Amino acid sequence: MKRLITILCVPVLFILLLASCVEDYLDKAPESGLTDADVFSKYENFKNFFDGIYEGNKLDGTNWRPYNIKTGYSLYFDFWDQKYTMESLTDMSDMGRVMDAQVIKSGQISAIINKMTYDPARRPILGAMFSIIRKCNMTLKNIGMLKDASPVDINDFKGQAHFIRAFAHFELFRLWGPMPYINKVLGQGDEWDIPRLSKRETLIRIAMDMDSAAAYFDKADLMRRDPGPGVTGHLNNPEQKRPTGVAAKAFKARALLYAASPLNNEQGNTDWEAAAKANWEAIQIAEKYGYDLLSLADYKKNYIGTTYSNEQLWAWYAGTKVYNNGDLNGQMNGVFGGGKTGWSGECPTQNTVDKFETKWGEPLNTPADRQAAAAAGHYSEQDPYKDRDPRFYIDIIYNSAPVPGYGNAKIYYETKDGVATYGQLLDQSYAGITRTGYYERKTWGEQSVNNKTSPQYTDPLIRLGELYLNYAEAANEAYGPNGMAPGASMTALQALNRIRTRAGMPNVMQAYAGSRDKLRERIKNERTIELCFEGGHYYHDIRRWKDAPKVMGGTLYRMDVEKVPVSTAYPTGFKYTRMPLSADRQTRWKEAMYYLPFNTEDMYKMKNFVPNEVW
Repeated sequence: MKRLITILCVPVLFILLLASCVEDYLDKAPESGLTDADVFSKYENFKNFFDGIYEGNKLDGTNWRPYNIKTGYSLYFDFWDQKYTMESLTDMSDMGRVMDAQVIKSGQISAIINKMTYDPARRPILGAMFSIIRKCNMTLKNIGMLKDASPVDINDFKGQAHFIRAFAHFELFRLWGPMPYINKVLGQGDEWDIPRLSKRETLIRIAMDMDSAAAYFDKADLMRRDPGPGVTGHLNNPEQKRPTGVAAKAFKARALLYAASPLNNEQGNTDWEAAAKANWEAIQIAEKYGYDLLSLADYKKNYIGTTYSNEQLWAWYAGTKVYNNGDLNGQMNGVFGGGKTGWSGECPTQNTVDKFETKWGEPLNTPADRQAAAAAGHYSEQDPYKDRDPRFYIDIIYNSAPVPGYGNAKIYYETKDGVATYGQLLDQSYAGITRTGYYERKTWGEQSVNNKTSPQYTDPLIRLGELYLNYAEAANEAYGPNGMAPGASMTALQALNRIRTRAGMPNVMQAYAGSRDKLRERIKNERTIELCFEGGHYYHDIRRWKDAPKVMGGTLYRMDVEKVPVSTAYPTGFKYTRMPLSADRQTRWKEAMYYLPFNTEDMYKMKNFVPNEVW
């Protein structure tokens, strides 16, 4: 099929796909000579067509490439040959190798944006999302033709179609900004040069579609697909990858939080009140159907080491990955056995490490914060990893951290006779070793050439922990730290502390709990730590908060670790020194970076659809 002309011509894409959606299915169908009526009237054919949303491909030369909903999943984005993650496009982390990620965070993307728009060999999020929107609309248009399906099946299809249509619009919105909301199959005679909606209106339409999805799932008795805890089959439904009514309510709540956020807010406190109400409702519905926060001991099961968890409201199970699986070459460094030249690896910055509080709850974000914690005897710049938030030890590989197969991590150098020798995890023969002094642990799985395991990977597309943070943020803005949404039984502060308690952390210090402004900063920090390296949350959060100019305009730091004799000054035998990352690894912020641009050659083809600024 001819390359799509442009996604700026949003409905033109749909017109070009008018025949191709069914034709692509017919090309692969087990029967021959199928008509449209055959496809949409028979359950198995209908399901095969619809399931292209989850597993559908697009012909790229002689190869079929993924062109489906997975392109909107953060973990799937991480599993690509460009060797970078969403977090590495921010101040959160650096990549071992200076490649496209550094180009993007330095403010240049136009030459490579095709990798995220059309290129089926990469991550064609734009094209894939519009493709599945059309399939959802075709499903809803033709569902009346389905003859051999039960009411449950029909309501399930309707629920999934509304949900996925909303999900696709939401992913497009987060990356490219407001869009026309396409809720019907557009034909040759339909108007295609459609103006963009406002930001808030786009998100309200997404929330409405999620509400419709929840109603259909409720009719189908599919508020969750598996039995609740303690019942045979729990978390083991063969259709677990599909969304549910609980997930729809959760995504509605997320969309309204985005609508209330500074980047998108149009109605002031009213938007925050709506977000607080929706997130409280989503929490209540999730708990009604048996979802709960995992214990700290089981925390990692939200994303690694199992198929699904009971905190995940919707998730994608990606299967097992051995230490040298190419999917991991952006998350995991070659020094662990993936390869000396090809692998890159995600490396948290010192800026991120400083966001993990002491175990007593003291912030360490600023020099003043660290001085105060040190004065209390709770922090030392020369023993910086002692007594930190328990999630620090789950999420970060730091010098001297215990690492299976490596003993204590050796991320240091030692100078003898003017010559530097390097520790095992700073082996200079590897191209992509850390330049920050840290490796990302949270989604690593601890597998390596020295620990040849094959952990299971799961992407928690939305989980209950996020809803508590969403509610805390919205309720704090709408009602203050000790306020709550109408009908709620939890304040903003209590919701935030619920997440901290699960993590083994004390309540927010009283100094930050008494005002909206002070608690806002702790909510942001808590969200960054709780959701770091998953879901692409941080990339989107700093933009919706309008914090990106500050954090992306600041200096990125690393930790220089030199092995020295043990002394009073250096009690651990290491000298820790904060230093800026090299100039080629710093960030540059431009206002245009709030949204991705469209392909340059497509910029001027529309009259009513205003394009994004080219970086």
